Amino acid sequence: MTLTERDHALLLHLMATPTAGPLEVGATGPSPRLWQAQRDYAEAAARIGFHVVRHAPADPADLTAPGVPETVRAASADPAFLACQPSLVLRLGPDTVPRERTVMFNVHLDTVAGGPPAGFDGEVFHGRGAIDAKGPAVALLAGVRSARERSVDVGRDSAVIIQAVAGEEGGAMGVLGTRPLVERGHIGRVNVFCEPTSGRFLTRSTASMTARVSVRGDDAIDDRPHTGHNASVLLGFLAQSMGRSLDERAHDGAVCVAGLRTGDLHNRVYGTGDLLFNLSYADAETGRALEGAVTEAFEAALTEFTELFGDTTLFARTAADARHITRLDWLKRGLPVLDDHDRWGHELLRGIGVPAWPTDEAAFTCDAIWMSGVSDTCTVVLGPGDLAADGAHGDHERAHRTDLDGFAAMVARLLTTFTDRTNKTDETDGGS
Repeated sequence: MTLTERDHALLLHLMATPTAGPLEVGATGPSPRLWQAQRDYAEAAARIGFHVVRHAPADPADLTAPGVPETVRAASADPAFLACQPSLVLRLGPDTVPRERTVMFNVHLDTVAGGPPAGFDGEVFHGRGAIDAKGPAVALLAGVRSARERSVDVGRDSAVIIQAVAGEEGGAMGVLGTRPLVERGHIGRVNVFCEPTSGRFLTRSTASMTARVSVRGDDAIDDRPHTGHNASVLLGFLAQSMGRSLDERAHDGAVCVAGLRTGDLHNRVYGTGDLLFNLSYADAETGRALEGAVTEAFEAALTEFTELFGDTTLFARTAADARHITRLDWLKRGLPVLDDHDRWGHELLRGIGVPAWPTDEAAFTCDAIWMSGVSDTCTVVLGPGDLAADGAHGDHERAHRTDLDGFAAMVARLLTTFTDRTNKTDETDGGS
């Protein structure tokens, strides 16, 4: 099947609607227009038969649970933080249809910041959200529409839930979008998280943790640089030394030596600054091992800095006080991972021609982690396009029309086959 011109127009409209959240644009940045984007999406879904079950931000109490990143906790002190980041739940089918006859799709309508203007040349959509994940969101609706055209049972004997969430980007890890919706029971027997997987179903999702190395010392003027604590030199050294030590852990998950910030001026020695590390892991044991490795690398790097810079003219004070002014803490850790083993769901997907993600290919992090441990469900990550090849999060983000069409067709096959199989199961049970 192919997306219609009306679908194309909806996608371009959603892409032109800025939805980067406060963690992406900063506290003083423009407020995201997620309310409007989700209303427009709900209006398009209503033409297929969906109704709105919930359209609201998370409750403040949702952010008191374990695992909420420190950046989210801090930002949520401002009530406007949650107020501008609602999530939408849509449902097709009677409320009486039980979970075992329901398919849930999760798609995030928030994006990272930046990106070029939205555009379409007839074959490729360009702009922020094209592939991550407004393009998949629109293709999803087209697939549901096609399924309903093929079978009157879809949306009658089976139900479809769509979670169109905020808080996937910016390091929020789904704690203000997907997690509360899952905990409120807006899920199905089969749960599909719409992220670019090149049309392959991925049964795993890693989680990530973020370590912060902070220096809180004294500034100095450039005429007397030796009198202050030089956070730039200290953190720069720690970044190199810890990065070298953690390199041997790269096979355990993604190890990212991330942002380093002290200051911008040329005529000052900055005594304060922060260095960030982001690390992903595929299982809890690996996560604990990576956490220990970061701590060991930090301690060794501090010792090495003290020894190497203790007799210098410019940095002797920094070396002498390094252990007193430097600390390691965690902005995010202890999150679950997804490792789905539901054979019935996997066989269903293979049966409609959806290949599995290769077992030797690394997974990635997404909101699917919040389905970890939910019994009697199948949860997969599945969507059009490729995160790297299609430039997700970059200035050249794009989505190929044919990939979106293919995903829509995949959704249609999934829904019609799921409905047929659950109907047949009911008939078999009734006659046994």
